[in-house]
Amino acid sequence: MEAALSQMPHIAVAPDLVASAANQLERIGSALSAANLTTAAPTTTVMAAGADEASTAVAALFGGHAQEYQALVARAEAFHQQFVQLMTTGAGSYAAAEAANTTSLQAVGQELLAAINGPTQAIFGRPLIGDGAAGSVTDPNGGAGGLLYGNGGNGYSETTAGVAGAPVALPG
Repeated sequence: MEAALSQMPHIAVAPDLVASAANQLERIGSALSAANLTTAAPTTTVMAAGADEASTAVAALFGGHAQEYQALVARAEAFHQQFVQLMTTGAGSYAAAEAANTTSLQAVGQELLAAINGPTQAIFGRPLIGDGAAGSVTDPNGGAGGLLYGNGGNGYSETTAGVAGAPVALPG
């Protein structure tokens, strides 16, 4: 079983492209259905060219073929609808799987970062890796960034008009 899994091809799926293809297939199916509906009546009810037996037999033969064609078209339309539905469902499943994987990878990344920064934070009061916290009203200076990598946090700046410390427009 493991040998079979190691030889499986790796594929990449873009859910938005699969959904777009499903929409295009739906439009193609609608156009084909409309064309078949338009031609159904004239082809299934072929009038005999004359009142003789040969004309009646030929008209019945062509009418029979047209009815068989319409039955085949109905089966093809049902298959087409199932195919479009499978593509649409598949695109949704791939998108949901990607979202779940992204969320779990972000959680793993946060846990790994916490494990790396924990000892450094405990000893030095700042992380080894990461940006510092932004400043606040009570502590306007931004927090220190990581010792090895990271920027210090942005300082606090009050920018609301009418509040002390806010920029004032000068006349003139």
